[in-house]
Amino acid sequence: MDEVLAVRYGTRTARRSESYLNFHVYGEADASFEMDYFFWVLRGPREVVLVDCGFDSVVGERRGRTTLIDPLEALAHLGIAPADVGRTVVSHAHYDHIGNLHRFPDAEIVIARREYEFWAGPMAERLQFSHSTERAELDHLGAVAAQGRLTLVEKTLDLLPGVELTVVGGHTPGQMVVQVAVGSETVVLAADALHFYEELERDRPFFVVSDLVEMYRGLDLLNEMGTGPGRSLVAGHDAAVRSRFGGRVDGLPAGVDDLVVRITEGVAA
Repeated sequence: MDEVLAVRYGTRTARRSESYLNFHVYGEADASFEMDYFFWVLRGPREVVLVDCGFDSVVGERRGRTTLIDPLEALAHLGIAPADVGRTVVSHAHYDHIGNLHRFPDAEIVIARREYEFWAGPMAERLQFSHSTERAELDHLGAVAAQGRLTLVEKTLDLLPGVELTVVGGHTPGQMVVQVAVGSETVVLAADALHFYEELERDRPFFVVSDLVEMYRGLDLLNEMGTGPGRSLVAGHDAAVRSRFGGRVDGLPAGVDDLVVRITEGVAA
């Protein structure tokens, strides 16, 4: 791939007590902080791959999230039409990651087998799981499968040269992370295996969890993946992504230029 872009399409004000599992055990005062919503663009000489596609704006408004830009509008500013997207990697099936899949009717959709099978099964209806999903969006995954456009990942998959998918679970049964080689750099897109850098730096799991042991193992794996020269670890919802990765994309209009971050220009000192 030639570049990796993080597109910040939404935001909200969150509280620490509602974001970290059993926050009370840390003995700290509660506080508010900014939580961002991203999807990611992998652009190569002949193909565009999306990693997730954001929430539907109506769903986001109902859930108290602020839409900063429609994901397809952001892509249009980057010169990308829906038909240009050959594959969309679904890191997991929560509402803020699959809300626009129906707007890419020709793309191959890539998801972990155990993620797809879980959300197609009866346990998906239990409230502690279903509160992070939209039934219509899960049903659309089934429609994609019926159309023959769904690719299921077992444990790992070399999607394209330099693009590797790894199933880590934890946050959801089949949460995936994506490693992308760009020249001498490797970008690790953690998606929601790492919402905030503090989860890794202070060993604090996120509050939405399907398997806590797998979540801890996923954090350990991300620590390995993201450590070393030329390796960049990108959290899924941390506002610090904007300061850690300072690359800009030329030619974007005012108001859009600060929503797109080129990851592959490296980590800020």
